Amino acid sequence: MNRKPIFEGAASALVTPMNENGVDYPAFKKLIEWQIEEGIDALVIAGTSGEGSTLTDEEHREVLRFSVEVVAGRVPVIAGTGSNDTAYAIDLTKYACEVGCDAMLVVTPYYNKATQKGLIKMFTEIADASTKPIILYNVPSRTGVNIEPKTYAVLAEHPMIQGIKEANGAIDKIVETMSLVGDKLDVYSGNDDQIVPLLSVGGKGVISVLSNVLPKETSQMVHKFLDGDVKGAAEMQFKFFPLVKALFSEVNPIPAKAAMAAMGFCEDYVRSPLTVMEEDTKAVLLAEMRKLGLDV
Repeated sequence: MNRKPIFEGAASALVTPMNENGVDYPAFKKLIEWQIEEGIDALVIAGTSGEGSTLTDEEHREVLRFSVEVVAGRVPVIAGTGSNDTAYAIDLTKYACEVGCDAMLVVTPYYNKATQKGLIKMFTEIADASTKPIILYNVPSRTGVNIEPKTYAVLAEHPMIQGIKEANGAIDKIVETMSLVGDKLDVYSGNDDQIVPLLSVGGKGVISVLSNVLPKETSQMVHKFLDGDVKGAAEMQFKFFPLVKALFSEVNPIPAKAAMAAMGFCEDYVRSPLTVMEEDTKAVLLAEMRKLGLDV
């Protein structure tokens, strides 16, 4: 199969800089520029880490348009356009295509959930409406629904469904999925503590929270593996493990926002129902960042 992956390496599930007045676009531009300078392979905008679920519809669309404008084709821009409302996800996906996003990240429906039949129907309808590739996002710890391997096999037949961000944490299910879909779907780790394990069974990279903080190093970890340096990649996975644990010591993106604020990229501001990081867990996070040479 000659289809080119949407990206190989690391894509940052980017935080959205905000303050009490709304999205902080100057800070957002600074963050995007730094990520690209550091060698990130792609950017995911307005996903879970970008607090897409608490952006207004107007903000969500403007954040996507703005990101495409700033990136200017230097790396793929992947738009978070998922919803538990299929019609809304279709509208947002159409808009993201129109403004030049390179791909969509579409999460499983949360709260009202869905059967496997419902997942196939929803993802197919969104993909039918899209002119750009779709990455399915499976994160059952947040949504309460899991995409089963046989469901992936059905969805893999759609020409616009080209990837998976897999965050179910179950390596056996990932192996089963990859045995069924072959090269029809590119699989990306959705868990920063499982980057190398997923690459070992044929993954193409990671959609990462860690790379908000360490874009260069997260990309290097993946490319080391893809270039054959398995030992070097594994050593990086081990090295960054304590920071990964600290970045998930509270609900994402609370720690990621605290980390990026400490690095001077944005205010430590998250929208309700999220709250800023507790002082004890924040102290551990900053300590792990300092161990890696970050000036915070």
